[in-house]
Amino acid sequence: MKQSVTQLLLALVFALVLRGQAPAPAAKDELGRDTPRSAIFNFLNACHARQYSKATYYLDLRRLPAAQRAKDGPELAMQLEDLLDDTPFDITTLSRNAEGDLSDDLTPNLERLASFEVGGQNIQLNLERIEPAPGVQIWQVSADSVALIPKAHQAVAESPFEKKLPQVLVTFEILDTPVWRWIALLVAGAVLWLVSRFLARVLVAVLRPLIDAHGFSGPLRVAVIVIGLRVALEYASPATLSRTFLERALALIISLAAAWATAVAIDLIADRWRARIDPRVQSVSYSVLPLGRQVLKLAVFLIAILSVLSAWGYNTTTILAGLGVGGIAVALAAQKTIEDLFGGVSVISDRPVLVGDVCRFGDRTGTVMHIGLRSTRLRTPDRTVISVPNAQFATSTLENISRRDKVWFHPTLNLRRDTTSDQLLKVLASFREILTSHSKVETGKIPVRFIGVGAYSLDIAVEAYVATPDYDEFLEIQQDLLL
Repeated sequence: MKQSVTQLLLALVFALVLRGQAPAPAAKDELGRDTPRSAIFNFLNACHARQYSKATYYLDLRRLPAAQRAKDGPELAMQLEDLLDDTPFDITTLSRNAEGDLSDDLTPNLERLASFEVGGQNIQLNLERIEPAPGVQIWQVSADSVALIPKAHQAVAESPFEKKLPQVLVTFEILDTPVWRWIALLVAGAVLWLVSRFLARVLVAVLRPLIDAHGFSGPLRVAVIVIGLRVALEYASPATLSRTFLERALALIISLAAAWATAVAIDLIADRWRARIDPRVQSVSYSVLPLGRQVLKLAVFLIAILSVLSAWGYNTTTILAGLGVGGIAVALAAQKTIEDLFGGVSVISDRPVLVGDVCRFGDRTGTVMHIGLRSTRLRTPDRTVISVPNAQFATSTLENISRRDKVWFHPTLNLRRDTTSDQLLKVLASFREILTSHSKVETGKIPVRFIGVGAYSLDIAVEAYVATPDYDEFLEIQQDLLL
């Protein structure tokens, strides 16, 4: 159950990763130009699909003559694609709001797209919010920036390293990225895998005198690989959209690796705590501790995932609200189970009985074998095992027989009706002497007394305590007293 829920949660997160750059569902503009980020995202999608005529709709070409737009527009779109894909451009810096980023130093209708250094001169390209039709507002690359694209395109040039490579590795592209960069990332991944393996062994060896650090080797290896790949992306950067997806995936993985390491630490703490728990309190070590450990670990992973989603710009409040509604539905569907759960928590926290105790509840008596979160199991004197739901067990009157400090000895003796007064007094004195002379018997002022005349006998009541909690020892002493 827990595993399936975790898998479903991770599937949802990876689905969000794949759709992370998609425009808002309620887009008014059919081309998705409602926000700065969605406009550039859809522009690059059109360029990568080689639909450069469509890509021109994301450029403000109103200053170009109508006849020149069809000719120069696709070329300008190709040049802007090269600028965004082959330079350190980060699409996540663009605003997801329809109004754009109002905190920058630009006018409200402008949004900074990217800056490029060409011949010692800084060229800045901007997006502009325009109104092509009444009531419809879209974002396009501003007309001033469109005029600067050819000059800014001069910033795109082969690096000295690329000039030394075979030309096919530079010109052949996968996902609009030169194939040599993918090869470099794969080689970096393989090297990092070996390095992380070595570092994990060193960590385990160093921490061995203190703790068992084998569980941390996995998170450490993942962290080393992810951090190394993130550095490698700076030197062999894929195209903008591919790089964005990779960066988001790496951010999610490093967050999950941190949660993994935290979960390992929780397991180590729980194991040490369990080793110090009284063996008789098995309900804590076998029920509460595992449940608390799983809840903590699930909470850690959930916080890690939500923090990443929040960093991606998603509204985590909506996700939490959905989880809350789902939790209420599950609670209503599993009402009895939740009652048993809280009943188990009550029994475990109040500890009226422990594992191994003999108790009486209702008209049943048995030895407690296991206190779980849903039910409590007891073995009866008939050697049968009964399972009592905790909701019922917690509300029953529980008599813990094992916790008594001494056992009550209270037989009633019946003498014949023809017993004389002298004989009766002699019997009372003899019984009192037997009780008071025994080292294990505690008596009151009148441990033996004549209580009445029955239909066929004279009744004598004996009341004393045998000072032992061991019932077998009590039975042996009782036998001696009766004899």
